[in-house]
Amino acid sequence: MRRTLIAGGLALLLLATACGESRRSGPPAAAGSPTASRQDPAQVERTLASLRKIDDLPMYEMTYDGDYDPTAGLAGSTPPSPFGCSLFAALADRDRPLFARNFDWEPNPALVLRTDPPDGYASISLVDISYLGVSADPTGDRRLLDAPLLPFDGMNERGLAVGLAADDGARAEPVPGLPKVGSVRILRLVLDSAATVDEAVAVFRRYNLDFDGGPPLHYLLADATGASAVVEFVDGKLTVDQRQGPWQALTNVPAVGVPDRELRQDHRYGVLAKELDRTGGVVDAAGALRLLNAVRQSHTRWSVTYGLRSGEVRVVTAGGGTRDYRLPMSD
Repeated sequence: MRRTLIAGGLALLLLATACGESRRSGPPAAAGSPTASRQDPAQVERTLASLRKIDDLPMYEMTYDGDYDPTAGLAGSTPPSPFGCSLFAALADRDRPLFARNFDWEPNPALVLRTDPPDGYASISLVDISYLGVSADPTGDRRLLDAPLLPFDGMNERGLAVGLAADDGARAEPVPGLPKVGSVRILRLVLDSAATVDEAVAVFRRYNLDFDGGPPLHYLLADATGASAVVEFVDGKLTVDQRQGPWQALTNVPAVGVPDRELRQDHRYGVLAKELDRTGGVVDAAGALRLLNAVRQSHTRWSVTYGLRSGEVRVVTAGGGTRDYRLPMSD
C-alpha cells in the first residue's frame, strides 16, 4: 500500500540541519513553462511555496504536490556533459542495507525533491536543477515543476535505490519497437514504478536509452531485500550484473564482465572494494560517508546515503552542510 506524503501535512520529516559557507549567488531565474506538471493551480502554488534553501551550495528542498507526467517531452532529457561519480551498495546486514553515492560535477544548484505521484511510489531524489535552466536562485521559477524528470539518484518508499555514473565507452543500440527515453529520465520511471531490482531491470528493458547530447551512463540499483545490479551497455546491448549481497560498487569504468582485479585498478573503485571487503559489506550511514569522503574529488557536489529499510536519507554537500530526512516506508 502506498503512503501519502502530502495530505495532512508532510510525512517526510526533516530531522537536522548544518550548513556550510556560501559559494555562489546570482539573480533570480526567469519563470519558465513546465512540461511535466499535471497539477491544478493550488497544487502548483503549494509546490513552489514549499521551496526552501537548505545549504549555500546552493541546495534547496521542495515537496511536489500533485501529479506529473514522467514521460513528458522525452527527447532532450539527457544532460549535455559527463559526470564522475562513486556509488556502492552495502547489503550484508539484511536489517540495515544501505546505498551511497558521491555526485561529482560542476558547482550547480541542487534540489532535494520529495514526490508522491498518485499512481506511483513516493520517493526522495536529488536533482541538479541547472539542467532545468534554473539559476542559483530558483524562487518562483515554474521550471521547477519539471524537477521530477531529472533525478540523479534517489530511493522510493519500497526501498529501491538507483544512481548513475558516466561510462564513456558505453553505446546503446536501439531495439526496434521500444520507446526512447532520456538516460537520466529512466531513473524517474524506475523510482515511480519499481519495488525491487528485478522490477527496475524490467523497466530498463522496456525502453531504448537516449545518450544523444550527453554522456553514456551506467547505473547501480539496490533494494531492501539485499539485491543489487549494475546496468550498462556492452557492445551496444543492455547488460546486467545482478547480485545478492554482500556489496556492489560502481565508478566511471565499465564493470559488467570485467575481472575484479582489473576493476580494482581504478583508484576509487579499489578504495571502495578494499573497505567493503574489510567490513564484509556491513556499513552504517556514518561509515558510508567516511568511505565516500575517502573517494571524494575536488568537484564532488554532494554525498548521500539511503537506508533501504529504515528510509533514512543523509545528504552532505560540498560545503559540509548536512541534512537528514526520513521517507516513510511501505511493505
